Amino acid sequence: MKAYQVHEYGKTAKFIAGEVKKPEAKPGHVVLEVKATSLNPVDHKILKKNLGINPTLPATLHMDVAGVITEVGEGVTALKINDEVYGCAGGLKGEAGNIEGALADFMLVDSTLIALKPKSLSFSESAALPLVAITAWEGLFDRAHIKKGDHLLVHGGTGGVGHIAIQLAKQHGARVTTTVSSEDKAKIARGLGADDVVFYRDETVREYTQRLTEGKGFDVVFDTIGADNLDKSLESARVSGQVISIVGQGQHDLIPMHMKGLSLHLVFMLLPMLTGQNRVHHSFILGKIASWIDKGLVKPLIHEEKFSFDQANEAHALYASNKHIGKIVLESTL
Repeated sequence: MKAYQVHEYGKTAKFIAGEVKKPEAKPGHVVLEVKATSLNPVDHKILKKNLGINPTLPATLHMDVAGVITEVGEGVTALKINDEVYGCAGGLKGEAGNIEGALADFMLVDSTLIALKPKSLSFSESAALPLVAITAWEGLFDRAHIKKGDHLLVHGGTGGVGHIAIQLAKQHGARVTTTVSSEDKAKIARGLGADDVVFYRDETVREYTQRLTEGKGFDVVFDTIGADNLDKSLESARVSGQVISIVGQGQHDLIPMHMKGLSLHLVFMLLPMLTGQNRVHHSFILGKIASWIDKGLVKPLIHEEKFSFDQANEAHALYASNKHIGKIVLESTL
């Protein structure tokens, strides 16, 4: 089969088309005919840097996938041939070695990492969702346990995780404020359900916290950006509030967190793939998300320009330019 692999990691790394052996089903797994994938920040980071979770070279990358099951391994009972599924299921090195990614004609995946895709979405639309939807779900529901009436601040409301977090929180009855950089992004965020918008270049944390919470702070703050934005998140949270972050790098002064008695949740949704533990929870989340989407309650935000697998390098170049809005999607050429 055809696969688009990398033969090095680093600044000059590129995807190169080549022929590799088609995977065969094994116990607990299924083989997918890949229809689409999407580009997540971690996919680009793995391409350009050794994170310690990079697959052994040559490697097939990209984690999110949507496709059709062509083979079913022993012990798989919840899924069958011709099922249309989606998930975040490869493109890194797990506890048992390489887990090949989605930039190929076919992909072998653990059946507990996937679920039936939303009936109302195309394969490319579905492929935009798994990593970001699971991350948002784990942060809001599994860790922070948000509830009706909570005032949530989402940093980066039109980003991958941010745009899903807004919608999931609204379904739980939260009031949602989000940060954006432009009027165009503000319009998108409001369309996703945001109650209030902060132009973070125009207001300080103190100013918008005073304006929107009378200076008391937000009940829950979701940091999807990291770096000094985590410090801003600690500053904007209320006493005994909660902060969720998906980026744990850097050094931070935790005195503001201590003085408020804050709880900090670091979410790393790749852990089930890396460790093999609790993978079935991802299937559960994806099933719930698909149900909400088919009811019209949640939708993906997708960049308007589409790419094919043989344009993977161009897709990553666009991501690096930071000139996209929404998830970048790539469709199979099979």
